[in-house]
Amino acid sequence: MPKTHRYEVSVTWTGNRGTGTSGYRDFARDHEISAPGLPPIPGSSDPAFRGDPARWNPEQGLTASLSQCHMLWYLHLCAVAGVVVTDYTDDAQGTMAETPDGGGHFTEVVLRPRVTVASPEMIETAIDLHQAANEKCFIANSVNFPIHHQPTVTAAPTD
Repeated sequence: MPKTHRYEVSVTWTGNRGTGTSGYRDFARDHEISAPGLPPIPGSSDPAFRGDPARWNPEQGLTASLSQCHMLWYLHLCAVAGVVVTDYTDDAQGTMAETPDGGGHFTEVVLRPRVTVASPEMIETAIDLHQAANEKCFIANSVNFPIHHQPTVTAAPTD
């Protein structure tokens, strides 16, 4: 039997302006995401849907989750393969399309990791490990849209 893991979070709406959802424009989309022992994450909807631009929205959260999961698997695989990563930054982009009925869905996420490795001979393996990380990523394996990778790998300058 496969090992299972559970993740419990609480989402609490904080956007009642005094009249609840009495009208579409009468409530804020603000909420907090929390879990025991962690700081709360301030959330809202995308500003295009009357959300607060100073708060995280679910679409950013999904894009961030894919980026985080890829990075964590990638760093693990690099360590196992003897590739020494000294820096990693990803400028990820998620694209969502609205449907005529007011719903929508993600059409793709593009990850653009910029990776620095300790020496030039590690670059080729470092590039190849992005595919393996994508195959292992729990979140990537749970979505029904493509995740594209545009990695850049360079060697750290030597003194």
